[in-house]
Amino acid sequence: MSDMGTPREMALLVVDVQRDFCPGGALPAARCPGILEALNRHLRAAAARGVAIYASRDWHPAETTHFAAFGGPWPPHCVQDTPGAEFHPDLLLPRGTVVVSKGMDPAHPGYSAFDGRTPLGRPLEDDLRARGVHALYLMGLTTEYCVKQTALDALRAGFRVTVLTDAIAGIDAKPGDADRALADIAAAGAALDTAITTRGAD
Repeated sequence: MSDMGTPREMALLVVDVQRDFCPGGALPAARCPGILEALNRHLRAAAARGVAIYASRDWHPAETTHFAAFGGPWPPHCVQDTPGAEFHPDLLLPRGTVVVSKGMDPAHPGYSAFDGRTPLGRPLEDDLRARGVHALYLMGLTTEYCVKQTALDALRAGFRVTVLTDAIAGIDAKPGDADRALADIAAAGAALDTAITTRGAD
């Protein structure tokens, strides 16, 4: 298990666990239902230890170059103020979770949570630094896109990163995409684990 530091130095980031990325949605990761138990277990563990919790969401405008109708690769998904953009109803985000919205720029896909902003308009990195966070646990959807880009951006920004591998799922448009992405994340310097561990909190 990776020891990332004390709870006040850490944050848990849930990436894009939204209806449109789950079965029945516009761009589903087939394993989404299977990771909800792990997602909620890690959320409970983080909340019990006093770890800061963030949840990113795609929050696209109806017209964006991210969508196929406007030159992009994807069908419409997670459009602002639509049911598909809602967090999955079985995801139990604790009170005080900071929601980070991304993908609002119609000319930019916004895969990474580091492209997003808090409700007060603060970039995610700035908010983490203001809290004194040095280490991130990541989990959510989808492995080969938003989880991967968030992990790589976090590493580039100097954060220690652990991906909770029992709480991620990919789309796998090409078989093996998610596994290859996870290998890339690990090669870039992230740790892979299935538990949150903190000094002075267990």
